[in-house]
Amino acid sequence: MMLVFLLEEISMKSVLDVILPKLLPSHVAFRTIKHEGKSDLEKSIPIKLRAFQTPNTYFVILRDKDSGDCIKIKENLSALCREAGRPDTLVRIVCHELESWFLGDLEAVGKAFHSEGIEELQNKAKFRDPDRLANPAQELRRLVGKYQKLAGSKAISRYMSFDNNRSHSYMVFLEGLRKLIAKAETKVQSS
Repeated sequence: MMLVFLLEEISMKSVLDVILPKLLPSHVAFRTIKHEGKSDLEKSIPIKLRAFQTPNTYFVILRDKDSGDCIKIKENLSALCREAGRPDTLVRIVCHELESWFLGDLEAVGKAFHSEGIEELQNKAKFRDPDRLANPAQELRRLVGKYQKLAGSKAISRYMSFDNNRSHSYMVFLEGLRKLIAKAETKVQSS
């Protein structure tokens, strides 16, 4: 089985390239494809979904919500997948942006930036639901002044938990991925 991840930008690719080998069963291969922003991703979806004809290939699309409407974004991306003949594509929206996932696991942030005690902030109201923060990247910079998007995403993702993260969108992504794999495996076994 092959999973192909179509991603909005390089920092998401850097996170998935670190966490997927730890998360996926050994018989599941993956490929992460970064794009140059939202419009590049959306233009690419129909082309790439039609181009990949390898059997047992499944797609996952990840895009930031930013200030958009999560439901409308997901509906639009799902429509592009259906039009390309791949209605089984897993579409997930990161609320608001990738840094929300990091703020949902302040223990990982603390380990990545050698900031002892930062995990204690996880129970503060602000960090209990990081998906609600309007500008998570800015919040992360406040916590660890030296945070830079690409280097920070590589550093933090090495320590991210698969079970204990306050970002609902991260946990929904993981659950969706597990279900997609289980469904694909069932399909292969019944063939």
